Amino acid sequence: MASVKQLLYDTLDDLEEEKLKRFKSYLREYGNIKVSVLEKADATDTVDQMLHRFGPERAVKITLDILKKMNQNHLAEQLENKHTKVKIISCAQTEVRVDLNTETVCLTEDWMLQNFLKTHKNNMKKAKYIFEGNKQKDTDLKAVYIELFITEGEMENVNHEHEILKIDDAFKNKKTQDKPIKCNDIFTELRKNNKEKIVLTKGVAGIGKTVSVHKFILDWAEGNTNQDIHCVFLFLFREINMIKDRELNLHEFLLKFYPELKDLEKSKLYKECKLVFIFDGLDESRLLLNFKSETLNTVEERASVDVLFTSLVKGKLLPSALVWVTSRPAAANQIPPEYVGLFTEVQGFTDEQKEQYFRKRITDENLSSKIISHIKTSRSLYIMCHIPVFCWITATVLQNILIKNSEENISTTLTEMYIHFLLIQMNMKSQKYDEKAERERTKLLCLNKEMILKLAKLAFEQLKQKNIVFYEDDLEECDIDVSKDTEFTGMIAEIFKMEDGLHETKVFCFVHLSVQEFLAAVHVFVCYLNKNMQELQFFFDKPEENITLQKLLQNTVDKAMNSQRGHLDLFLRFLMGISLKSSQNLLKGLITHTEDTTESITKTTEYIKQVQNRKISDEALVNLFYCLLELKDHSLYEEIQSYLSSDEHPGRNLSSSMCTVLTYVLLMSEKVLDEFNPKRFTSPSNYKRLIPAVRCCRKALFDRCGFHETCCDTVSSALQQSNSHLTASPTLAQL
Repeated sequence: MASVKQLLYDTLDDLEEEKLKRFKSYLREYGNIKVSVLEKADATDTVDQMLHRFGPERAVKITLDILKKMNQNHLAEQLENKHTKVKIISCAQTEVRVDLNTETVCLTEDWMLQNFLKTHKNNMKKAKYIFEGNKQKDTDLKAVYIELFITEGEMENVNHEHEILKIDDAFKNKKTQDKPIKCNDIFTELRKNNKEKIVLTKGVAGIGKTVSVHKFILDWAEGNTNQDIHCVFLFLFREINMIKDRELNLHEFLLKFYPELKDLEKSKLYKECKLVFIFDGLDESRLLLNFKSETLNTVEERASVDVLFTSLVKGKLLPSALVWVTSRPAAANQIPPEYVGLFTEVQGFTDEQKEQYFRKRITDENLSSKIISHIKTSRSLYIMCHIPVFCWITATVLQNILIKNSEENISTTLTEMYIHFLLIQMNMKSQKYDEKAERERTKLLCLNKEMILKLAKLAFEQLKQKNIVFYEDDLEECDIDVSKDTEFTGMIAEIFKMEDGLHETKVFCFVHLSVQEFLAAVHVFVCYLNKNMQELQFFFDKPEENITLQKLLQNTVDKAMNSQRGHLDLFLRFLMGISLKSSQNLLKGLITHTEDTTESITKTTEYIKQVQNRKISDEALVNLFYCLLELKDHSLYEEIQSYLSSDEHPGRNLSSSMCTVLTYVLLMSEKVLDEFNPKRFTSPSNYKRLIPAVRCCRKALFDRCGFHETCCDTVSSALQQSNSHLTASPTLAQL
């Protein structure tokens, strides 16, 4: 490495001051080095940063690329020749043949392979850097990592899963006997099942799929686990999209992501080495994924990227290789079950792990305890904190508002949490609502207004298409100029990520899917205030000229309920919350004017309650319940509580929808009932809707409820819960 370092020093020293400045501006495009660090760096510091971030081989490759862009071809040629000789010297102990007259080098295949494997493994240690908030690509994984709860599951009905309910994990009728698996053990488990098939891991956005992949790679690269594996290749579908129309063989495909493979085309790498291919983010893929199309059988055959990927998954191309694919639930069904040997689900943090995260991220013990206690006051927010990224957002908000300003009674609706998050990312120093702070908040919003509204439009346009990853063309359609670096610094960098793709392309996404859904709701409400009816037509079956807020909210409710996988559910909750006058006041400066929405909100809450009485799914019922809470209508919640607190029969039977909500309220509250009797609440046809609530009582009376076998399985599962207050009685078999 010292020799490579000297080569790079000598090369950059040959650049004049202005050319070095230009070199550093190009270097920023490769990411991983902060702009503030590069601005102050001389040639020596620049080389040190490159070696630290990219490793010696990639640092040389990047330097050559930049020099060629600058038309410094002579310097590039010198560096390339010298680097080749350095490689020769470094392998003096190996079998190397040098022709002194022509200075050509003939290295043995074994040496080249071993050198590649060693260098590649060292380069993959960069997996230790992950994205978390405002420390883009600079957070040490080990500093924040908490072991995630990953379970083995079944592929059955995966294509029917509704993602929004995954967020509310406590409501799931989940079998407690799901087998936990550590990320480092997935291939060990695969071998027990079917080593010729792949591993497929699902989980909602921000739950920790990518972090689990990084942990697996880092532990392997540092020599701690899975040392029987020779080489691990990581691919992001957001980058694969860039070459989806190319025809390549496997080696050419790998070269697009790992150029250092160029001398190993016919190497033993593909014949004798144990390889792992990790494909992260299937939900971001724009490949066709036709598993009935042609299949490749050799690494020399060329085909589309789609065929390459499906051939690897089917085990026909390089059958000795191990394949791991991650995906959000809604896209997981793109892999046919017959090719999946191990199906796992990242379920995020358990309650204990949530607390571990906050205590690890916030080292002040009193501060972390105070935040944990406050989060528990809003059970719905506490449940959502099983998503690691949401833990980060929550910690960010509460550190800045709850602690710094001693706001003990700050409201914790989801919408207000995200509005505060937006304000904090604009470097708000105070959230106290005096006149001076109001002027400062308005000023900051105005300064960033244009860019925020552009991002909000992008969020909505891409949400309609169910896209969570975007490219330059997508941004340009929303008038966002990618060439202006200033548009992606400061506050914007905290809510919107820009990453390097292939061939100097850029890939963009919001820091979390929920941030995209929040900003999409902001865009729709701004369009309503500005009477931009064209943008609102998405929610109507036929053109509408004069759209009222009541009509917009009601149509959005209907639109969201018609979405089979709930991709508009969280957006709907945000839109409801933003419609409140209190939310509009927080966003002054971003919106041109506020509007008294009291009457529309009242009629919308009535409409939601009517919709809840329809025959709709449990998932839709729960989301509509959340919508009422975002509108600060607690009447349904209070009615449920009255049923739970009364020792006598309340006087009328609960409807099917109310039974669902009652069960949910029990599951997300900390209340434990001394006795739970379904016959107190409803008619026999609805008894089974109340079964999951058995976890929240000390005694459950299910005699003569007519439960079938599946219902008994649910009761049995509840009895096995570690936090269950129940014990089985001798009469359980009589259910």
